[in-house]
Amino acid sequence: MARIAICLIRNDLRLHDNEVFHWAQKNAEYIVPLYCFDPRHYGETVHYNLPKTGPFRLRFILDSVKDLRASLIKKGSTLFVRCGKPEEVVGDLIRQLGSVSAVAFHEEVAPEDQTVEKGVRDVCAQRNVKVYTCWGSTLYHREDLPFHHISMLPDVYTQFRKAVETQVRVRPVLSTPDQLHPVPSGLEEGPIPSPEDLEQTEPVADPRSAFPCMGGETKALARLKHYFWDTDAVATYKETRNGLIGVDYSTKFSPWLALGCISSRYIYEQIKKYEIERTNNQSTYWVIFELLWRDYFKFVGAKYGCRLFDVKGLQEKSVPWKKDMKLFNAWKEGCTGVPFVDANMRELAMTGFMSNRGRQNVASFLTKDLGLDWRMGAEWFEYLLVDHDVCSNYGNWLYSAGIGNDPRENRKFNMIKQGLDYDPYGDYVRLWVPELQGIKNGDVHTLWVLSSDTLLSAHVSLNETYPHPIVIAPEWCRHISKKMTEAGPSSRGKRGPSQAPKQHRNRGMDFYFPKNKPL
Repeated sequence: MARIAICLIRNDLRLHDNEVFHWAQKNAEYIVPLYCFDPRHYGETVHYNLPKTGPFRLRFILDSVKDLRASLIKKGSTLFVRCGKPEEVVGDLIRQLGSVSAVAFHEEVAPEDQTVEKGVRDVCAQRNVKVYTCWGSTLYHREDLPFHHISMLPDVYTQFRKAVETQVRVRPVLSTPDQLHPVPSGLEEGPIPSPEDLEQTEPVADPRSAFPCMGGETKALARLKHYFWDTDAVATYKETRNGLIGVDYSTKFSPWLALGCISSRYIYEQIKKYEIERTNNQSTYWVIFELLWRDYFKFVGAKYGCRLFDVKGLQEKSVPWKKDMKLFNAWKEGCTGVPFVDANMRELAMTGFMSNRGRQNVASFLTKDLGLDWRMGAEWFEYLLVDHDVCSNYGNWLYSAGIGNDPRENRKFNMIKQGLDYDPYGDYVRLWVPELQGIKNGDVHTLWVLSSDTLLSAHVSLNETYPHPIVIAPEWCRHISKKMTEAGPSSRGKRGPSQAPKQHRNRGMDFYFPKNKPL
């Protein structure tokens, strides 16, 4: 009887460097690539009943599934698509096909994903079907970590980074098959659902978006080629990664990484090739630095499991978090009266994306300035972010809330200083908060200290056309005073060299929010 392998595809929507396909090619005569739209991914979040998958990420998922199917067809195969719980779909296929010898999948660490894996294992055990699992979502392989057990993973990123960089080698990229083994006859391919089928709406494209990109392996590889080889943008990545406007201030790899449309190891391989053929500098290393942050949060998720979602965090620290829905709604709707926060939150709502710099600031504002339950922010990000990754998102929110892997106590971002440092002329704020178009240059960050005549001439009326800040932190005052003193009455609103954007070191928020970012 012919050997049939079901390849369960989840967050590994690619052909290159994919061990599941690599294994199946060697161990089966027929291969059934399978992707399931699990209804649990389209329900509500646990604590605040927000939708789990919003329109931007769903569109990106649909693009990626469609792209993988097209690539598989070119290789003599196809992607079978089903709507249902993977463990139940796999069971149905085993019964239908009758001669399944194995089910293969990449392991994940999030509790929900592990629930699926247990269900698949149970179904296979009942049917005497072999299960083959592998690890393929990180740069460094789990089995190569220089720690005897995942429980010994350092709780500080720098310790982790130094250990792996000095003691571990990145495994080589697996080859991509020229042709895949055929699929069994008589099996229906299954339609790729529409957003409406999943009770979602089609997102509206916004021309201001910093991520106007489609999902899929094809687009991911094209993006890498553009960022590395066509434009050499990677050579200045460290200097530009804190940007706010445009597509090329950062790699933008994070959405494709989150779905496995591109492999971390492939990015690493291309960086090393680029360093040999073009240039080797701090920027090329910094891309690897960010990939390591992504690895770290994945392994933190493996170490702590469900504690990643606990209100007390990894440190089991009791904080009197507030659950004020009025404050939360102002934050998520971009109506806090703090322009730098509002601009970032509106960009997220309109595009499903936000810069690394923005993510750090809005997270700090929610947890430190408003004192709201960090899980409110984490679940809102889970809903909207096109590059949502469970471990990176929740790990970063814990970090920002001061109950995760941050070794420093009471880290808090100063919204005014951050706005003046990274958007000194106010261009980003005016892009996303158009009611403030009339406010010149950096003054847009400190509306409430402007004169009534200045506001009137800009057609701004606080609490009418734009809200007064819902909170004013004491530390903002010294930067407002300094700004006004430096500018003077004759130069207010003029651009000057002292307002040049600063480039501060941050904790690798480029691939996720790692920080939620965004490489």
